[in-house]
Amino acid sequence: MTVGLEALLSRLWWQPQRRLGAWLLWPLSLLYRALRAVHERLRPPATALPVPVLVVGNWVVGGAGKTPTVMAVVQALRAAGHLPGVVSRGHGRESTAVRAVLAGDTPAEVGDEPLLIHRRCQVPVWVGRQRVQAALALCQAHPEVDVLVADDGLQHHALARQAELVVFDERGAGNGLLLPAGPLREPLPEQLPGHCRVLYTAGLRSTGLPGALAVRTIRQAWPLSTWSADTPAAKDGQPLSALQGRPLLAAAGIAAPEKFFGMLQAAGLDVERLPLPDHHPYTTLPWPAGAQEIVTTEKDAIKLAGRDLGGRRVWVVPLDLQLPATLVGELLDLLFPHAGHEPEAKP
Repeated sequence: MTVGLEALLSRLWWQPQRRLGAWLLWPLSLLYRALRAVHERLRPPATALPVPVLVVGNWVVGGAGKTPTVMAVVQALRAAGHLPGVVSRGHGRESTAVRAVLAGDTPAEVGDEPLLIHRRCQVPVWVGRQRVQAALALCQAHPEVDVLVADDGLQHHALARQAELVVFDERGAGNGLLLPAGPLREPLPEQLPGHCRVLYTAGLRSTGLPGALAVRTIRQAWPLSTWSADTPAAKDGQPLSALQGRPLLAAAGIAAPEKFFGMLQAAGLDVERLPLPDHHPYTTLPWPAGAQEIVTTEKDAIKLAGRDLGGRRVWVVPLDLQLPATLVGELLDLLFPHAGHEPEAKP
């Protein structure tokens, strides 16, 4: 999708009122709904795995905080005594083959989000267009793993799952229409299935569905060289207040860059905004020659690590997502219904 078309559709999708352009596309949404219904009837049975599976994803197109949610869920599972692994398609990579994500990989080989998850969480991550094969390969290579988190894949029904976590940001379901007239990949249910939970990543409810409210924060900025090191030195992280009063260029190649820019400004930073397409490859450096200090996201930084930055200083600002304890408990109950929140014993 070109940048111009993406911008046009975004203006149509993320308005509470349904504009004329959305209604003109509505017949195509009806066709999309019909094709989806046929696919639902014809899909083969899902493949069960040797460990429970939690799928984290969106019912809408575009970023709603899925990757930060995956990392927060993995951290919560580890805190509860479990040994999670992650499977992902690996959007934007050059191959569709099943493979493990390794520390020395590049985003072109495994995808930017899987590489970021592997780096932040230090858990096994496998990628593959067919997530079932990726999941089976991960379980075979890492028999110690006792739960899998699928990064995206709500519509990938070949993978059996015990729980689903659907994320929304402050934009909610937009105009409430299915693709291409609206941002919805599937209709919102009138009532959530028993195995499904909703998380609002912006800390406020943005649809009529019941759900938990997350707390998202940005607290520190890291020099890119330190952030990309195997063991970043904690002393090198700077409070965001240390960047106040300095001319900064904020670059973000994520689905909703304005959220990142807004959080920086709310932290008191004076930033010039440079929105980039989601999964921007950084084949060339996109900032103007006069920019000397750049602030960016972890998803962007994973593609800038090791690059010649032409003497510019790049600050990486991680996004932290705090999950409510009640939601974590409910997910554990769905994944381990007989464990009483205790990890299953390993032979």
